[in-house]
Amino acid sequence: MEHQQAYRAAGAGKHRANRPTEARVWNRRLLIAAAVVFAASIASSESKAQSGPFAALAGTWNGSGTVTLDDGSTERIRCRAKYAPIGPTMEMSLTCASDAYKFNLAANVRSEGSAITGTWSEASRNISGSLQGQGGGGNFEVVASTAGFNANIGLRTTGNKQAVTMRADSQFRGANISLSR
Repeated sequence: MEHQQAYRAAGAGKHRANRPTEARVWNRRLLIAAAVVFAASIASSESKAQSGPFAALAGTWNGSGTVTLDDGSTERIRCRAKYAPIGPTMEMSLTCASDAYKFNLAANVRSEGSAITGTWSEASRNISGSLQGQGGGGNFEVVASTAGFNANIGLRTTGNKQAVTMRADSQFRGANISLSR
């Protein structure tokens, strides 16, 4: 009989140990609440990084097109664009190459309403200048300028497709590029 009482007491104690105490329930709830707050803060910071006039461009885009050189000849090119928007600003790069031609265009731009301003550089020719224009929602028209060089650049984004057109007054006459992500 003593053996049965000891067995029941051990079983009852074991059963009680598995039951969550009020402190354990509180700790579990606190841990779950902390996880939810942490997840919400990550989602909130990601959406802030992806909001703004350049959000539709975010990421890496690839494609091809043609470049028209100053002698009137055209060449097929392959291109990669990278856009990193943060609120009203964006860093971007566009690298295009053919067998005989290559350009590396980089820019830092800022939007104030529909006005776009910024700077640009082209690494292989060691030139840089200013950008100004207007746009929003993935569609922009800007003029890239420096001493002795002006280019009109248009960017049209529809979903996962993008068209880039450049028209210049020297060095190369222009480019037509189709990109997708």
